[in-house]
Amino acid sequence: MMRLLIQLTIIFAVVIVISNSYPLHAQCSIKYDWQVDCKTVNSKLEQQIKTWRGPGGCAKGGEKCLYEIVSNDGHKMVATHTTPVKNYVDDLTFTFDSATNQCALTAYSHSRTWYAVLDYGTNYCNLHNLVLGAGLDKQKGYKETTSNSVCTQFTSADCEKY
Repeated sequence: MMRLLIQLTIIFAVVIVISNSYPLHAQCSIKYDWQVDCKTVNSKLEQQIKTWRGPGGCAKGGEKCLYEIVSNDGHKMVATHTTPVKNYVDDLTFTFDSATNQCALTAYSHSRTWYAVLDYGTNYCNLHNLVLGAGLDKQKGYKETTSNSVCTQFTSADCEKY
């Protein structure tokens, strides 16, 4: 009986993914642009990840906590985010492409949980919350570009909750 329930849940999730043009796995890719140098963007993101390293940011609800830097060479930053309730781990990658006083960033978050299909916009919020927390949405030339086709449940994400 339990096996049948799991199979039906997976089939239902796949139908939702296909009908809504979501990626086949819980993930998100976002393209960001600024008219500031990538060194500034990188530094602010790294500082925000360090600020939200422990569980303190989750005390009042939400998931603005439990981030961890894995590596950062200035051109590529790798980090993780652990959800506070279920302890699911999402891998984050930030790839910086700089031009004269401009920065293009490709940010990517995906769930390590192999069966994760729908995520209520969690992977979007993993990235979006960091950018807003770091104040990068207030930097000159800020632009965020994504869609449901590359970012699971982007349009229904609630980043105050996730």
